Amino acid sequence: MAERDTTNYYELFGGEPFFADLVSQFYARVATNEILRPMYPDEDMAGAAHRLQTFLAQYWGGPTTYQEERGHPRLRMRHAGFKIGPAAKDAWLTCMRQAVEGMEMQPEAQEKLWRYLEGAAEHLLNSFED
Repeated sequence: MAERDTTNYYELFGGEPFFADLVSQFYARVATNEILRPMYPDEDMAGAAHRLQTFLAQYWGGPTTYQEERGHPRLRMRHAGFKIGPAAKDAWLTCMRQAVEGMEMQPEAQEKLWRYLEGAAEHLLNSFED
């Protein structure tokens, strides 16, 4: 039987300051991305950033703020109203990759985070058209 990974990645990554910085860097790029920017209404940019930050923090072992505020993540359902085709997925990954690379992290931790983000982006594809 394989050993269960009990690492608290939230703490390993750097806790709340890490996720706040990561999400801030990500949304700074989204704000100027011609594909992604139209998906984020001005009045909800801060809300979107908060939701992503609390989701990622919770996913990686941090506080359960996301679930307390929003319930189960249901990521596909929550993103169903947006057409997420290959170009949008690639744009999201480009913005997120630049944000991840802007973080100080151990290479193994960075790779683990990146593998998750790539899988999540792939999971949210709901169109094969751009």
